[in-house]
Amino acid sequence: MSKFWSEAAKRCEPYVPGEQINRTDIIKLNTNENPYPPSQMVTKAIVEGTNRGLNLYPSPTADQLKEEIAAFNDLSKDNIFVGNGSDEILALAFMAFFDTNRKIKYPNISYSFYPVYAKLFNIQAELVPLNDDFTIPIENFFHSEGGVIFPNPNAPTSIYLGIEAVKEILENNPNQVVIVDEAYIDFASDSAVSLVDSYENLLVIQTMSKSRSLAGLRVGFALGQPELIEGLTRIKDSFNSYTLDRLAITGAIAAVKDVTYFNETREKIIQTREWTITEMKRRGFSVLPSQANFIFTTHPEQNASQLYTTLKEKGILVRHFKQKSVEDYIRITIGTDEQMKEFFKVLDVII
Repeated sequence: MSKFWSEAAKRCEPYVPGEQINRTDIIKLNTNENPYPPSQMVTKAIVEGTNRGLNLYPSPTADQLKEEIAAFNDLSKDNIFVGNGSDEILALAFMAFFDTNRKIKYPNISYSFYPVYAKLFNIQAELVPLNDDFTIPIENFFHSEGGVIFPNPNAPTSIYLGIEAVKEILENNPNQVVIVDEAYIDFASDSAVSLVDSYENLLVIQTMSKSRSLAGLRVGFALGQPELIEGLTRIKDSFNSYTLDRLAITGAIAAVKDVTYFNETREKIIQTREWTITEMKRRGFSVLPSQANFIFTTHPEQNASQLYTTLKEKGILVRHFKQKSVEDYIRITIGTDEQMKEFFKVLDVII
């Protein structure tokens, strides 16, 4: 630990992302990326975009992208905030809506960036234990002192919380912001976006990394009432007005416009997910009910850590978390049908 570090640098514990291995023979099922390429409209727009304007700064407001996202979600441009991936927007939201002297709430098994941000910004947090079946005990999120944040579907458990339950959390935190992190919502049931007009304390954060195959472009967005969007903008513009580059904006606009491709690929992933769950259960695995593009699974006779290691040795990456409450589980991203068939070939040899 350097004597030159600030107090923030000393106390933070950086997020550890899933492994990125530059090998073409690896089947990568560990970081919840979309196995399908982006829409051809996206690649065409980006290629055309490289021929103009790269010598100029991008739009700091990305109004055209906001308008496309707003139209897709039946909202107005003033309800939309865009940023450099949903992780950046989460960080901005922590700064915009959570205070150091008021304790926030999030699940104890959840996205591991939340505790990173809490420590970085010196925000006190209460980690709310999940139920024994890994569902969220909604009543324990009521009356938060400083705010609430949770993923829906949850990560890494993949379990979805219904809209009526989300409403209850909102209604029992009328004076605090409730952030619903919907990175995987396009593989699930109804989005909390339908509640934006009715709840001034709701901020929904989504990403184009999963369902729109744009993990490499880093585009995320938030949806909420204008007062919350202004709060995010004030924080963003206080350190970087140009969070999205020209090509990211151009590609994201095209991705939102191509609704047909969006629906086709997400439906493919949902179908493959359901087939994968059936096949895992047939092999003796227990699988939590997933509404994401991944599954969370355990086997009574297989050590999860060893299974992760053996799969990696055989060219398949999955994710294993060392947190005690989930150390018996592995998380498996849903790939193409071909990738999942190859996964099962290797799995059958191991077990």
